[in-house]
Amino acid sequence: MENSSLILLQLLLAHILTDFVLQPAKWVNHKRASKAASVYLYIHSLLAGLLTLLILWDFRFWPVALVISISHYFIDLWKILGKKDNLKIFLLDQALHLIVIFIAWLYIIKGFGEVLPVVESIFKSPVILAISIAYLLVIFPVGFLIGKATKRWHYELDSTNVEGSLEAAGRYIGIFERVLVLTFILTGNFSAIGFLIAAKSILRFSDKSDTGARKQTEYVLIGTLMSFAVTIIIGLLIRHIAL
Repeated sequence: MENSSLILLQLLLAHILTDFVLQPAKWVNHKRASKAASVYLYIHSLLAGLLTLLILWDFRFWPVALVISISHYFIDLWKILGKKDNLKIFLLDQALHLIVIFIAWLYIIKGFGEVLPVVESIFKSPVILAISIAYLLVIFPVGFLIGKATKRWHYELDSTNVEGSLEAAGRYIGIFERVLVLTFILTGNFSAIGFLIAAKSILRFSDKSDTGARKQTEYVLIGTLMSFAVTIIIGLLIRHIAL
């Protein structure tokens, strides 16, 4: 088990070095401009395989390094041929690389036969299922619940109060804070929740002297407290039931 974990970490290290540490902006820009004709695309792909082989330091795995180089080339080529370069494309690009790395890891440790039993054990584990349900609840349904509960106050806000606000920023802030609160509860770090509430309260109440801004602050604070309360209840229930 220890050796298999080491191999996975080595493969991930090689990928991180290749994609983020040893790939200058000059290479990225040249690849986007020249597409398949870019020499840096080939250098980058070869580097992925070479680093994999060097970090594994076992030349019996040269076929693994070769597969990683070839797959890296085609994945990156797909990415630079696309018209968009946004978060979705970046995450999909990295997911494809990680899938290749995962398959390479299973090949090296001869672990293909263990995949289905592990997946089966995950879906039969009450702890894993309970924690997964808790995170899904705080990310999705709780957000809709808070939105419905604070809807009447939302209409009281003047449109000028939210001028210049980032699109859907409040929703994403709520999701991240609920995920953090739930994580703190499940790991037993209850004091960290107080620091999170204090930090958000200070941020929201700074420079809010006019009436419209104060209404907006009160609206946000109501939503925050509702969000925290529901998440804390879910977290405590999960700790009581599954942990």
